[in-house]
Amino acid sequence: MTMITTRDGTQLYVKDWGPKTGRPVIMMHGWPLTSDTWDDFAVVAANAGFRAISYDRRGFGRSEQPWDGYEYDTLADDLADVIEATGAQDAALFGFSMGGGEVARYMSRHGGKGVSKAALIASVVPYMAQTPDNPDGVPQSVFDEMTAGMKEDRAHFFHGFLKSFYGVGVFTGSVSEAVLDWSFQQTMMAGLRPTLACAKAFSSTDFRPDLPSFKVPTLIIHGTGDQTVPIETSGRAAAAAIPGATLIEYDGAPHGLFASNKQQLTDDLMAFLRS
Repeated sequence: MTMITTRDGTQLYVKDWGPKTGRPVIMMHGWPLTSDTWDDFAVVAANAGFRAISYDRRGFGRSEQPWDGYEYDTLADDLADVIEATGAQDAALFGFSMGGGEVARYMSRHGGKGVSKAALIASVVPYMAQTPDNPDGVPQSVFDEMTAGMKEDRAHFFHGFLKSFYGVGVFTGSVSEAVLDWSFQQTMMAGLRPTLACAKAFSSTDFRPDLPSFKVPTLIIHGTGDQTVPIETSGRAAAAAIPGATLIEYDGAPHGLFASNKQQLTDDLMAFLRS
């Protein structure tokens, strides 16, 4: 375990596994979880000779919980600071769900410095909000209901949210009750302020202007049964807008692919790393 200090003084919890001489892959987790969701893949990548770096987003997991800094410009700067602190070069950036936003904003705000590949997994990119020029987006009323639920009884809200996240009762062969418990523990490690602020960030940030900055091979993976981040306004839209991107669709799969489709996701990401 390593703690690194960002440019605004926030301490971030970083895992740096595998040989330090290996080609780096840096993994960003989703809302409202932690870097632990990347552990299964990180072990496989590290054992294959890659340097697997993951970290808890500010406000989540074991990282500090400042009051500010939950918009994507700061989150992309945090990623830049992790890259600088670890000395990672020629790195692959993998962003799951909200973490895809960090990848996109890093590519534009920091010019994709030191990045050789990118992957967006069940990602919120390019734009989740329903607007006149994004009619397939999610209505604001959905996010308003989420915010109200978290403010009223956050623990109760996430018990229900995680079932949808993993497609419990919908996706055949989803996840165990133990995975739901493990995920719930992670959600409650986050502060209420960062949980609410990051929900606002991922639901309202328009990443469409960031997409032309993707100048590296890009893999997009999304489940067609994702009820948390619908594929039409995210995976398919991103694949259409990022030049040369490859889209892999998991038929009927939910949002939490790292658990619901663990082996399939690991195989596809490892093949991409080795390509």
